[in-house]
Amino acid sequence: MEKIVLALGGNALGNSPEEQKEAVKHTAKSIVDLVEAGKKIIISHGNGPQVGMINLAFDAAGKTEAKTPAMPFPECGAMSQGYIGYHLQNAIENELKARGHKKMVATIVSQVLVDPEDPAFENPTKPIGSFYSKEEADQMASQGLVFKEDAGRGYRRVVASPKPVDIVEKDAIKLLYDKDCIVVAGGGGGIPVIEKDGGLTGVAAVIDKDFTSAKLAELVDADALIILTAVEKIAINFGKENEEWLDQISVEDAYKYIDEGHFAPGSMLPKVQAAISFAKTKEGREALITSLEKAAEALDGKTGTTIKM
Repeated sequence: MEKIVLALGGNALGNSPEEQKEAVKHTAKSIVDLVEAGKKIIISHGNGPQVGMINLAFDAAGKTEAKTPAMPFPECGAMSQGYIGYHLQNAIENELKARGHKKMVATIVSQVLVDPEDPAFENPTKPIGSFYSKEEADQMASQGLVFKEDAGRGYRRVVASPKPVDIVEKDAIKLLYDKDCIVVAGGGGGIPVIEKDGGLTGVAAVIDKDFTSAKLAELVDADALIILTAVEKIAINFGKENEEWLDQISVEDAYKYIDEGHFAPGSMLPKVQAAISFAKTKEGREALITSLEKAAEALDGKTGTTIKM
């Protein structure tokens, strides 16, 4: 069976719990299509809107008379992994049952090891949580938090976005995967942890979920990484008269297109970089960038953009 890691984009999930429950019903159909095509599946996913909602909720609750304690950011990430995993499990299990299949589905709350010396910690850029006045931001900055002004709308806390080094629960993930379980892991890029005083400690950071998906695919020795997004293929000269949609490119060509500035930071660029990071780990591995609806066709070479050595 071909081993696949699917990195679900935000379009596969909703912006609220109710929206999400409806969205994952559609997502589950495409995933079970791949299962019926003989693929072994691990699913990772983003969590930007979801972890933002959790963080904002605790921020708001802290300003009420109840004075609800602030929730540390790693714990917010863990909460988002839990409820997104639940929705995915539930939808996939229901779809499998409807088609007469018996297969295990499980979510692993995943810690991802990062390097405390990663340069990203020197320049936090990822905005999270509420908007604050300059006075409020200055007061909280005295507690060691970092704030940046956000387009005239106020000040927001920013955290680092380090690269993943290892996945702490990789052995448990591989054990379930080898038993033909559909595994949900590395949600939201994982809960960032560092090694400290002989143990692991959570840190306030956001790991890009596509880079974690690539690391996950490498660790379980997957044949393919599929990074799912809103478009069927990637393009160079996007939106211009000479726009060109790409079917297959080498790692070398992908680096060239990055240097030429074809992929937008915060959008397609990290997806291409993550695809490269997996494709170059071993001869024969390939990364695909396509839409959820076209994933099965992309694996058959009919669409999508393939990146390989």
